[in-house]
Amino acid sequence: MALVTTAHERGITTLTMDAPAKRNALSARLVGELGDALAGCAKDPSVRAVVLSHTGSTFCAGADLKEPPNPYTFVALLRQIVEHPKPVVARVTGRVRAGGLGLLGACDIVIASTDSDFAFTEVRIGVAPAVISMPLLPRMTPRAASRHYLTGETFGAAEAVTDGLVTEAADDVDAVLAPLLDALRRGSPQGLAESKKLLAAPVLAVFDQYAEDLVQRSASLFATAEAREGMSAFLERRDAAWVR
Repeated sequence: MALVTTAHERGITTLTMDAPAKRNALSARLVGELGDALAGCAKDPSVRAVVLSHTGSTFCAGADLKEPPNPYTFVALLRQIVEHPKPVVARVTGRVRAGGLGLLGACDIVIASTDSDFAFTEVRIGVAPAVISMPLLPRMTPRAASRHYLTGETFGAAEAVTDGLVTEAADDVDAVLAPLLDALRRGSPQGLAESKKLLAAPVLAVFDQYAEDLVQRSASLFATAEAREGMSAFLERRDAAWVR
């Protein structure tokens, strides 16, 4: 059974992460399927824009700690979204955590329901939001990034808009998406692709400069005893040893 399903309507392809039992965690398989689906959209002239959606109450819970993707594969997925020739729009109605926020940072537009919430939980398991910083830090305000990276606090959709993480929050996400997607349908394929290149250039420069260092840093952190304790505590639903 596929973890990413595809639907197409009037130039818009919707890719839906469909692993609700695992809160759409970024497993090696889900990341691979999403990358393949995005590659197909890039080559398909009938696709004007891509919507990244989800089933269940969680858009994405971050990395699957039991079946994680290769970090280079995840970085390649984030870059693939950033440099995709078609606009990629995230449709969020629920929780987003850790690596899932990296997906939002890579997308061009993010529409979230007002009851969605977000958290950079890496600091609480002994690691850091390393590779996802590449698409996120160019978009978020520095003060917001500092608070959320360091505290791991949960914050709401209105704050996510102010912080630069979300484009718009709405009670009815699909009501906001409808005119936005119609506007994208009016854009020429060349116009959209070239406009995306302008927007993506500074983000891709960050990937070019820091990707290797951040992959290595992330791998080193996950290999530490502190991170092993943090991940065990998370899976066992208890406080980590350092909590006072």
